[in-house]
Amino acid sequence: MMEDKQFGDIYFDEDSILCRHKISPMTEPEFQRIVEFMQRMYGIELKDKRTIVKGRLDNHVGKLGHKSYSEIMDVVERNPGGPEGNLLVDLLTTNYTYFLREFDHFEYWKNKVLPELEVRVGRSKDLRVWCGAASTGEEPYTIAMILSDYFGLDNIEWDTGILATDISVHALEIAVNGIYPKEKLTGLPYGWRDRYYRNVDAQNAQVIQPIRDKVTFSKLNLMEAFNFRKKMHTIFMRNVMIYFDSMTRMNLLDRLYDVMEPGGYLFIGMTENIDKKKTGFEYVRPAVYRKPL
Repeated sequence: MMEDKQFGDIYFDEDSILCRHKISPMTEPEFQRIVEFMQRMYGIELKDKRTIVKGRLDNHVGKLGHKSYSEIMDVVERNPGGPEGNLLVDLLTTNYTYFLREFDHFEYWKNKVLPELEVRVGRSKDLRVWCGAASTGEEPYTIAMILSDYFGLDNIEWDTGILATDISVHALEIAVNGIYPKEKLTGLPYGWRDRYYRNVDAQNAQVIQPIRDKVTFSKLNLMEAFNFRKKMHTIFMRNVMIYFDSMTRMNLLDRLYDVMEPGGYLFIGMTENIDKKKTGFEYVRPAVYRKPL
């Protein structure tokens, strides 16, 4: 028998009757229902991605015992935060990431932004960073390692905790564990592999506990209110807005502006851009923006 699989709170094994259950072909009204739900709940635009939606869902929905997409959507719409809703989000969101993705951002943040913020918040030593699309954890752990390198022996005096959020429960489970295939660690800066990881087995390594302790992972829908106790000095919101329509992007940018300290920095994906005429953020360099002091 093959290994059991888990999606949210639902378990099944690949030899079970449920796994062999065939779901009815997706109809156009069912596709539109899924599109509207994902847009309404999460801001994700899928209207031109029927092939992707069908491809990602066809092999999984039937395993939950549902006979049609209408049937599973009835369950999802009644309880979006339930197992079926979590599964839908996990399958229809893209969690592609890797350590040091878009490396120029991290280099600029360490060499230009952190020295500026260190001076500005040096009295309180309270530096607040939010990674708004944490996925499986590579990005927030990269940020934590950079902070550890930057502050060195003084790190213990600073509160450099990182808030890392995502809507995918499955991705966050991987992130919390911090265990990655060793091939993902190739290309890391000199010394990081030995300093910040410990071998789990021949194939995998885990981020060390002090770095994992620096990151607080939490499920957060970017369409919902941000109820932070304090404002952020840096927000990494990279490769998220490419999935939103223009109105959703502007709404998100307005709310990011509101939860950022004056002089704070916003990093977005290199393929993304902001209409500077419609936002209060100042352009700094490609994919880097700043809230004026």
